This record gives sequence, C-alpha cells and structure tokens, in this order.
Amino acid sequence: MSVRHLLEVDDLTPTELVEVLDLAEAADPPRVLDRRGAALLFEKPSARTRNAAEMAVVDLGGHPVAMQGGEVGIDVRETAEDLARVLSGFHAVIGARVFAHRTLVRMAGAASVPVVNLLSDVAHPTQALADILTLRQHFGALAGRRLAWVGDANNVFRSLSLAAAMVGIRVHAACPAGFGPPADHLARVADLGGEVTVSERPEAAVEGADVVSTDVWTSMGQEDEAERRRSAFAGFIVDQALFDQALPDAVFLHCLPAHRGEEVSAEVVDGPRSLVWAQSENRLHALRGLLAFLLLPLVVAP
Repeated sequence: MSVRHLLEVDDLTPTELVEVLDLAEAADPPRVLDRRGAALLFEKPSARTRNAAEMAVVDLGGHPVAMQGGEVGIDVRETAEDLARVLSGFHAVIGARVFAHRTLVRMAGAASVPVVNLLSDVAHPTQALADILTLRQHFGALAGRRLAWVGDANNVFRSLSLAAAMVGIRVHAACPAGFGPPADHLARVADLGGEVTVSERPEAAVEGADVVSTDVWTSMGQEDEAERRRSAFAGFIVDQALFDQALPDAVFLHCLPAHRGEEVSAEVVDGPRSLVWAQSENRLHALRGLLAFLLLPLVVAP
C-alpha cells in the first residue's frame, strides 16, 4: 500500500478530516507505532510542536527521535532527498518543522514512509487540526459558524481557512494592505466550497463572529521586518473593545506564543472566553489522531 503524506490540511478530504478528529478523541488510541520510531526534525525551534509530537508518538506506542536542523544539515551535509531516504529506513513516520515548504515536498517525494508538515513557511496543518478540534469540542456542530481572522494572512491563517472551509465555517479576514491572502489561496478555499471575505477593517471582520483568531505580527525568520510590520499592523490588536463586537458567546483563539499588548490584549487572551490553553493541549490530541489515521492502514495492510 502506498504511503500518504500530510503537507497541508486539504491533503485530507472533509470526511477524512472528521475521521482524524474522531481518532484524536479516542479513549484508547491504536498503538500504530508499537516498537517503532518517529523522526521529528526541527529546523525551527518549537515548544508546543515538539512536546505535542513527542507525546503523540509515545501515546501511539512509539519512540520519538527529535533532531535540530544543525544535527542533520539539510542540503549542507546531505540533500533533503537523501535524508528522507535514510530516515525512512529507521522510522515509521517523519515529521518536519522547516523554513521552506519546498523542503517538505522534496522529502515527501523521496521518503517511503509518511511525511507530516509540523510547520513550514506556507502551511501549519497540525495547528489547523487542533483549532478545529477545539471548536468542535466547544460548539459541537460547526457548519454555518463564522470565524474572524485579524492580522497577517500567514501560514497559520492559510491552513485554518482551508480547514474551516472543509467543515463549513465562513471566514472573514482583516489584514493590512499587502498582508492579505493571495489569489491562489482564495481559489483553493473556493475549491473546497468555502469563501474568505477580506477587509482592511478589523471591525468589519469581527462583527457577528463566533470565533476571533489572530497570530503574532512577526514570525520566526521575519525578525528583520519587525519594525515595518509593527507599523503596518497598528490598529489590528484584538483588544476587549474589538472582541466585544463579536457575538456575546464568541471565543478567542491564538496559536501561541502571544505577545500581550501587541496582537492581543492580556484582557482577551487571559479572559474567560479564551480557548488558547485547550487549543494548545489539542495540538497533542490532533497530531495523535493524524498519525493514527496515516499509519493505521499501513499497519493492517496485508
């Protein structure tokens, strides 16, 4: 049986996404990694992703082997393709958190085991799965809900907007000029039956929303843009005044780490309608569900 990779959340069908979420909540997850290894490569440092990935592997009976980028030297010591082939010989799955999405594409092209995107410059699918899991646990049915995104249409936004389309959530994004979603991404959302309404006014996006989500203004690797971004994003803070324009029972999401006083106020991120801590813990459960989904067919295949 051929292996499947997960480089973006829409590598799953909507039905398969629900299967992953169901596996994420399974009381007794299948031990698809029993006495098997999982290679976890981190070109970018991580707190939530590394802890979630290592513990997900343990929950599935496996042994996680985490490596920093300098330990393997992709395209310095050996090519991404050669590394994928080597790791495939030791492990049942490869998870990688990389700077360039193309690195993942190359690894997936050479690997003989599933490759999972733990973050790249264009996508963060495991975060999107955790977000949708969190919302499903809170609201139950998700179709027809409205999610407001405030800030940069970055990798987190792209994966979340795709996942939202797959479960019937409408997305309204407020982004400064020059920081909105590209046309090809909007077309990709439309192909899933979704739609992203884009505005440069946070109030327009948040009004009547069930969910308000944001992320840092400057991600790792963008430090030289910090001052320019801080100026461009002035007025895009999710403070209590903005959050109050959402529905009375609206909830707040943030993938963390949060910069209180910059993209979100302490009053909102630490407030009673913030789901960020459940969202963070669900990184573990969502990734466990995804790994079980990808590996179970390989374990039971004749």
